[in-house]
Amino acid sequence: MDMLKHLANEVIQCAKARDLMVCTAESCSAGRLAMVLSKTEGASKYFLGGIVAYTKEMKTRLLSVPSDLIQRDTAVSAEVAEAMAKGAIRRFNADLGVSITGVAGPEPDEDGNPVGVVYCAVACSESTQFVELRCKSAKPDEIIDEACAEALKLLRLFGLRAIRTDFGSCGG
Repeated sequence: MDMLKHLANEVIQCAKARDLMVCTAESCSAGRLAMVLSKTEGASKYFLGGIVAYTKEMKTRLLSVPSDLIQRDTAVSAEVAEAMAKGAIRRFNADLGVSITGVAGPEPDEDGNPVGVVYCAVACSESTQFVELRCKSAKPDEIIDEACAEALKLLRLFGLRAIRTDFGSCGG
Protein backbone atom coordinates (compact mmCIF):
# COMPACT_ATOMS: atom_id res chain seq x y z
CA MET A 1 0.00 0.00 0.00
CA ASP A 2 2.97 2.34 0.55
CA MET A 3 3.80 2.13 -3.16
CA LEU A 4 0.21 3.08 -4.03
CA LYS A 5 0.36 6.07 -1.68
CA HIS A 6 3.64 7.17 -3.25
CA LEU A 7 2.28 6.87 -6.80
CA ALA A 8 -0.97 8.65 -5.86
CA ASN A 9 1.04 11.48 -4.34
CA GLU A 10 3.04 11.83 -7.57
CA VAL A 11 -0.19 11.95 -9.60
CA ILE A 12 -1.76 14.60 -7.37
CA GLN A 13 1.43 16.69 -7.39
CA CYS A 14 1.53 16.57 -11.19
CA ALA A 15 -2.17 17.43 -11.41
CA LYS A 16 -1.52 20.38 -9.10
CA ALA A 17 1.43 21.55 -11.19
CA ARG A 18 -0.78 21.61 -14.29
CA ASP A 19 -4.14 22.46 -12.67
CA LEU A 20 -5.75 19.26 -13.98
CA MET A 21 -8.86 17.54 -12.67
CA VAL A 22 -8.75 13.73 -12.39
CA CYS A 23 -11.49 11.10 -12.04
CA THR A 24 -11.72 7.31 -11.88
CA ALA A 25 -13.92 4.55 -13.30
CA GLU A 26 -13.45 1.18 -11.63
CA SER A 27 -14.80 -2.32 -11.85
CA CYS A 28 -12.72 -5.14 -10.32
CA SER A 29 -10.83 -2.72 -8.06
CA ALA A 30 -14.16 -1.66 -6.52
CA GLY A 31 -13.07 1.87 -5.64
CA ARG A 32 -9.61 1.19 -4.23
CA LEU A 33 -7.98 3.50 -6.77
CA ALA A 34 -10.36 6.34 -5.83
CA MET A 35 -9.72 5.67 -2.15
CA VAL A 36 -5.94 5.88 -2.56
CA LEU A 37 -6.19 9.10 -4.57
CA SER A 38 -8.67 10.69 -2.15
CA LYS A 39 -6.40 10.09 0.84
CA THR A 40 -3.53 11.99 -0.79
CA GLU A 41 -2.73 15.45 0.51
CA GLY A 42 -4.16 18.05 -1.84
CA ALA A 43 -6.50 15.61 -3.56
CA SER A 44 -9.63 17.58 -2.74
CA LYS A 45 -8.59 20.23 -5.27
CA TYR A 46 -7.64 17.87 -8.13
CA PHE A 47 -9.51 14.60 -7.66
CA LEU A 48 -13.19 14.94 -8.56
CA GLY A 49 -14.32 11.44 -7.60
CA GLY A 50 -14.92 8.03 -9.03
CA ILE A 51 -17.55 5.63 -10.25
CA VAL A 52 -17.58 1.96 -9.33
CA ALA A 53 -19.36 0.20 -12.19
CA TYR A 54 -18.99 -3.41 -11.18
CA THR A 55 -21.56 -4.90 -13.55
CA LYS A 56 -21.91 -4.69 -17.30
CA GLU A 57 -25.22 -2.88 -16.87
CA MET A 58 -23.65 -0.20 -14.67
CA LYS A 59 -20.78 0.29 -17.13
CA THR A 60 -23.42 1.08 -19.73
CA ARG A 61 -25.72 3.10 -17.50
CA LEU A 62 -23.18 5.14 -15.53
CA LEU A 63 -20.26 5.41 -17.96
CA SER A 64 -22.05 5.18 -21.34
CA VAL A 65 -20.03 2.13 -22.42
CA PRO A 66 -21.93 0.79 -25.45
CA SER A 67 -23.62 -2.52 -24.62
CA ASP A 68 -22.71 -3.90 -28.06
CA LEU A 69 -19.03 -3.22 -27.26
CA ILE A 70 -19.34 -5.23 -24.05
CA GLN A 71 -21.14 -8.04 -25.90
CA ARG A 72 -18.49 -8.13 -28.62
CA ASP A 73 -15.32 -7.75 -26.53
CA THR A 74 -16.56 -8.68 -23.01
CA ALA A 75 -16.31 -6.28 -20.07
CA VAL A 76 -12.65 -7.26 -19.65
CA SER A 77 -11.02 -5.66 -22.67
CA ALA A 78 -8.90 -2.71 -23.67
CA GLU A 79 -11.79 -1.20 -25.61
CA VAL A 80 -14.10 -1.30 -22.60
CA ALA A 81 -11.39 0.13 -20.32
CA GLU A 82 -10.90 3.03 -22.74
CA ALA A 83 -14.67 3.60 -23.00
CA MET A 84 -14.92 3.61 -19.20
CA ALA A 85 -12.19 6.25 -18.90
CA LYS A 86 -13.84 8.41 -21.57
CA GLY A 87 -17.23 7.98 -19.90
CA ALA A 88 -15.80 9.12 -16.59
CA ILE A 89 -14.33 12.25 -18.20
CA ARG A 90 -17.74 13.13 -19.63
CA ARG A 91 -19.57 12.37 -16.39
CA PHE A 92 -17.21 14.43 -14.22
CA ASN A 93 -16.17 17.03 -16.81
CA ALA A 94 -12.57 16.17 -15.93
CA ASP A 95 -9.29 16.61 -17.76
CA LEU A 96 -8.19 13.01 -17.18
CA GLY A 97 -10.02 9.78 -16.54
CA VAL A 98 -8.42 6.52 -15.47
CA SER A 99 -10.16 3.15 -15.47
CA ILE A 100 -9.64 -0.42 -14.31
CA THR A 101 -11.58 -3.47 -15.49
CA GLY A 102 -10.60 -7.09 -15.06
CA VAL A 103 -10.92 -10.29 -13.09
CA ALA A 104 -9.57 -10.20 -9.54
CA GLY A 105 -10.95 -13.62 -8.72
CA PRO A 106 -11.21 -15.88 -7.00
CA GLU A 107 -12.70 -17.46 -10.15
CA PRO A 108 -12.84 -16.60 -13.87
CA ASP A 109 -15.68 -14.28 -14.89
CA GLU A 110 -18.90 -15.35 -16.64
CA ASP A 111 -17.28 -14.76 -20.05
CA GLY A 112 -14.33 -17.04 -19.33
CA ASN A 113 -11.74 -14.32 -18.72
CA PRO A 114 -9.15 -15.80 -16.36
CA VAL A 115 -8.24 -14.52 -12.93
CA GLY A 116 -5.49 -11.91 -13.15
CA VAL A 117 -6.39 -10.39 -16.52
CA VAL A 118 -6.82 -6.64 -16.02
CA TYR A 119 -6.97 -3.63 -18.33
CA CYS A 120 -6.19 -0.09 -17.21
CA ALA A 121 -6.79 2.93 -19.40
CA VAL A 122 -6.26 6.67 -19.25
CA ALA A 123 -8.18 9.14 -21.39
CA CYS A 124 -8.04 12.84 -22.03
CA SER A 125 -10.04 14.77 -24.60
CA GLU A 126 -7.56 14.00 -27.40
CA SER A 127 -6.49 10.41 -26.82
CA THR A 128 -6.50 7.22 -24.80
CA GLN A 129 -3.89 4.71 -23.75
CA PHE A 130 -4.27 1.31 -22.14
CA VAL A 131 -2.14 -1.37 -20.55
CA GLU A 132 -2.97 -5.07 -20.27
CA LEU A 133 -1.90 -6.91 -17.13
CA ARG A 134 -1.52 -10.64 -16.65
CA CYS A 135 -1.10 -10.77 -12.88
CA LYS A 136 0.67 -13.85 -11.60
CA SER A 137 -1.01 -13.79 -8.20
CA ALA A 138 -4.34 -15.52 -7.69
CA LYS A 139 -5.07 -13.42 -4.59
CA PRO A 140 -7.70 -10.75 -5.27
CA ASP A 141 -6.10 -8.09 -3.03
CA GLU A 142 -2.72 -8.52 -4.72
CA ILE A 143 -4.31 -8.32 -8.18
CA ILE A 144 -6.20 -5.16 -7.21
CA ASP A 145 -3.08 -3.52 -5.77
CA GLU A 146 -1.10 -4.35 -8.92
CA ALA A 147 -3.90 -2.97 -11.10
CA CYS A 148 -4.10 0.25 -9.07
CA ALA A 149 -0.32 0.71 -9.26
CA GLU A 150 -0.34 0.27 -13.03
CA ALA A 151 -3.29 2.63 -13.41
CA LEU A 152 -1.48 5.30 -11.39
CA LYS A 153 1.72 4.82 -13.41
CA LEU A 154 -0.24 5.08 -16.65
CA LEU A 155 -2.02 8.18 -15.39
CA ARG A 156 1.27 9.80 -14.40
CA LEU A 157 3.33 8.81 -17.44
CA PHE A 158 0.80 9.08 -20.24
CA GLY A 159 -2.17 11.04 -19.05
CA LEU A 160 -0.46 14.11 -17.71
CA ARG A 161 1.95 14.17 -20.64
CA ALA A 162 -0.91 13.94 -23.14
CA ILE A 163 -2.61 17.06 -21.81
CA ARG A 164 0.45 19.27 -21.58
CA THR A 165 3.67 19.20 -23.55
CA ASP A 166 5.60 20.98 -20.79
CA PHE A 167 5.58 17.86 -18.60
CA GLY A 168 8.85 18.59 -16.81
CA SER A 169 9.30 16.30 -13.79
CA CYS A 170 5.85 14.71 -13.98
CA GLY A 171 6.80 11.79 -16.21
CA GLY A 172 7.71 11.25 -19.78
